[in-house]
Parts: sequence; C-alpha cells; structure tokens
Amino acid sequence: MADTVTDTHYWQNWQDSWDRQQEWYLPDREERFRVMLDMVEALAGPAPRVLDLACGTGSITDRLLKRFPEATSTGVDLDPALLAIARGHFAGDGRVTFVTADLKDPHWPAALPRETDGPAGAPHPGYDAILTATALHWLPAADLAALYRRLAPLVRPGGVFMNADHMPDPATPRLNAAEHAHRHAAMDRARAAGAVDWDRWWELAAADPVLAGPVERRFEIYGEHAEGETPSEAWHVATLLDAGFAEARTVWRSPSDGLVLGLK
Repeated sequence: MADTVTDTHYWQNWQDSWDRQQEWYLPDREERFRVMLDMVEALAGPAPRVLDLACGTGSITDRLLKRFPEATSTGVDLDPALLAIARGHFAGDGRVTFVTADLKDPHWPAALPRETDGPAGAPHPGYDAILTATALHWLPAADLAALYRRLAPLVRPGGVFMNADHMPDPATPRLNAAEHAHRHAAMDRARAAGAVDWDRWWELAAADPVLAGPVERRFEIYGEHAEGETPSEAWHVATLLDAGFAEARTVWRSPSDGLVLGLK
C-alpha cells in the first residue's frame, strides 16, 4: 500500500515528523548537516554525485538537493518503513534513486546503479561524496571497519566520505557523564512538553494503515533497536586511513558527537 500513496503532503508530514523526532535526540542536527554540505561544496563542488548511506527517510538528500539543485543522490538503506517514506517524499524526482541493501552484506555495492561516463561507456569513476549521519552506530566496530574498506573504492579520487555520529571520547569519562546528564534532562523536559521520542514515533507509524506493513517488516529485520558500538573519532580517523583514504580528520564536533571526513 505504501507504494501507491501519491499525496505529497502525506509524505512530507512523515518526513517532518521524523526530523522532529531526531532533533529531540540531536538538537544540533541541522548544524552538522550544514557543515557536512559546506565540506561537500568545498571538495566536490555544487553539483556532486552523492551516495546517501543508511539514508533513512532521506534527510541528507533533502538538504543536499535544496542547497545544490544540480546534485544527484542514491540513497541506500534496509529499513522498509523509512525507505517507503523516502520513496514517497521524492517520488518523481529524477535526481534521486533508492536502493534496498544490507550494509553488512559484503556484496551490497553490487546493488548500486551502474552508470557510465561518455559515449565510450566507461565505468563511472565513483561518487563525489558518500554521506551518512547518526546511522552507522548500529554496526559493531569490526563490521564498520569492513564497511569503510568497501566504501573507499566507491569514492572517486579527490572525493569525500563523511560520517556524523556518536563519537564519545573515552579519555574524558566525567565530562561525558556530565554532558549526558545535562542533555537527557533537556530531552525529558521536551518530552514532558509533548516531543515524540523514538518508541512513540514507531508506535504512530505502526498505527498508520499505509505504513503498518513496512513497519512490521522493519521490526522483523531489526527487532526493537539494533545495538552496535560507538568508537571514538580517533578510531574513525585511523580506520578510514587504513581503508585507503589519503587524509582523514574531524571537521565538526559537539560534546557527544563528531563529523569525521575521509578524503580519497
């Protein structure tokens, strides 16, 4: 049923509600997106070919295309409910493609669109940017390192990979605890004022007759919540260099999260 709904307002409402739910956890979410796109523009220009990794509802793609109308994006995810929202939201937009794939499957890149450059039909030299945010922490560190090794060949020379996610510093446990307590106190106040958290958002989605089927399939795949690991930004930098990126470092930081960039 989800694929048959063409009401753009319906999909926009679900896209907006996902953004609000995520902002409850990440009050600086838009700032990290801004810095991410700043770095895309600096290193790949205003018309990048982008892979939106673990794209969810397409939050990165939405901001990418609003800022860079000549960009193109391929979104990859396994979650049938979030992909249903993404596909509905971007229906009819020829700049956007979505692919269903499991990032833990070593062969998932084979599902990506096969594009060619020029009349000779040579393989496309790679993505200008691969972007992901608040998504890969569901992977164990060993699987994330393997994923980074699979990503490096997909980025063109001079292209970039960026991951914005939870990246606590293990060297500062008291700072981490104080920041966590302060942030969660603010979240509790927002929830008391009516903010929708993760569990409530999925309850609302499951109650929607259009999304009920995809939500059921989603929980069959992931269970209640996938549990992975949150290594430090230093781990991400070292692992990206080991995977074949020429340079890597943090380009944005909050008390709890980081945005790490790998340059091919």
